[in-house]
Amino acid sequence: MIKAMNNLNELYEAILAGKLEQAVSVTREAVAGGAAPQEIINEYMIKAMEAIGARFESGQVFVPNLLMSARAMRGALDILKPLMQGQVNSYIGRIVIGTVKGDLHDIGKNLVASMFEGCGFEVINLGVDVSSDKLENKADIICMSALLTTTMNYMKEVIDALETSGLRGKVKVMVGGAPVSDAFAKSIGADAYTSNANAAVIMAKKLINAC
Repeated sequence: MIKAMNNLNELYEAILAGKLEQAVSVTREAVAGGAAPQEIINEYMIKAMEAIGARFESGQVFVPNLLMSARAMRGALDILKPLMQGQVNSYIGRIVIGTVKGDLHDIGKNLVASMFEGCGFEVINLGVDVSSDKLENKADIICMSALLTTTMNYMKEVIDALETSGLRGKVKVMVGGAPVSDAFAKSIGADAYTSNANAAVIMAKKLINAC
C-alpha cells in the first residue's frame, strides 16, 4: 500500500504538470495495486486540479497549462470510470454543459467541462449548437457558453424554456463566454456568471453547497 501511495503522489504531480502518459500509467499501477478508484479521485486527482486552478488564478500558470492538466486528468479518469459504475455518491453533483444554439465554439467550454469533471462533478457535455430541449436534462446545474453576441441571447430562451417546463426551480443556471458579463447573466435570470474555468468550479460548488 505504501508503494501505491507513492504512485498516487506521482499521479498528483503528473496531473499538475500535464503529463498524460505518466498519469495514465500511474493510475493503472495504482488500480492493480488495490487502490480504490474513489480515493484516487478524491485524494489525488481532484486535489491536483484544484492546485492547478489555484495557480491559474494567481497568474502562475496559463490556459495551456490548464488544458494539459485537464487532458492528463481525463486520461486517468477514463481508466477509473468503468470501475465506478453503479457506485452511489461517486460525484458531488451533476452538470449539463453546452455551447448554445447557433454557436460552434467549444475550446473554452471543453476546458470548463474538464475542470468540472476533474474536481468531482459528473459532467454531461452536449457539445456545440445545443438547443434548449437538449439542455433540459436532469441536472443540478446547467452551464451555457457562447462566444458570439448574436448567440448569447439564446441563453435567455433556455431559461424561459426551463420556466415553462417547471424545471427552473430545480436547477441552477451558470453562463459564460467572451461576450457574456455578470450584468447580462443577471438580466436574463441566470444564477451565476464566471469568467474562467477555475472560477466556474468554485461557483458551482457554492451553488450546490458542496464547498
